[in-house]
Amino acid sequence: MSQSKILTLLSDFGDKDVYVGVMKGVIAQINPNLTLIDLTHHIPPQNIAAARFCLMNAYAYFPKGTVHLAVVDPGVGSKRRAIAVELAQGYLVGPDNGIFSGVISQHSVIAAVELTNINFWRVSQPSSTFHGRDIFAPAAAHLASGVSLQELGREINPETLVKLDIGECWENTNGVAGCIQYIDHFGNLVSNIPASYVQGKNWCVQVQGLTIPGCTTYSDVEVGEALALVGSHGCVEIAVNSGNAQIQLQIKYLDNLQVLFLQGC
Repeated sequence: MSQSKILTLLSDFGDKDVYVGVMKGVIAQINPNLTLIDLTHHIPPQNIAAARFCLMNAYAYFPKGTVHLAVVDPGVGSKRRAIAVELAQGYLVGPDNGIFSGVISQHSVIAAVELTNINFWRVSQPSSTFHGRDIFAPAAAHLASGVSLQELGREINPETLVKLDIGECWENTNGVAGCIQYIDHFGNLVSNIPASYVQGKNWCVQVQGLTIPGCTTYSDVEVGEALALVGSHGCVEIAVNSGNAQIQLQIKYLDNLQVLFLQGC
């Protein structure tokens, strides 16, 4: 089986501390020839939902065999499992806390293991606060370097992998109800409502007592005005032209919203 030499990293570690650099150092000790690509290290602290969304939206853009290392791990040191997952297009390595549930909802799991083989950890007694350094980074590096998934640990039933419940969007009498699943760097509020619901329709969004028009581009409204549109990720989002919708509208993760079709706007 051919192995890619690409390993991506995603975390909530930020860039103030050395945590990301230390993980890269551990990886380089195992295989300095791997290509490391940082997806982001600015996931809001402990925000598994944001990590889930970012990884889900990045996954399809990498070549077959890519290993994706994701560490947003508020349960580090607890009994939550450390896992690696094989999919047709690549591999996932990180905590079993729902961080991979977005990718897994779109791509079938071939196999999954709990990372129990200490021969592929950095040390046999890992830190209770930094599994990214001591378990996940070395396991991901070995996997990207040709070690088989099965060598990394005990096989587990993919059906037992933790799923993060952000709720599903659903149709109702007037349109589609959903929630905010991600807030990006610009303050755009990304819903869990796919573009397919609004294509070819006249629509608006109602949220927090506001009615926001459905548009095609940011410039369809005046600077400082709110609008709704379909983002590059294929979901309905709320934005402010040249502004920050999160700050201006005071909307948070998982807040509810409603897409209404023309007669309801």
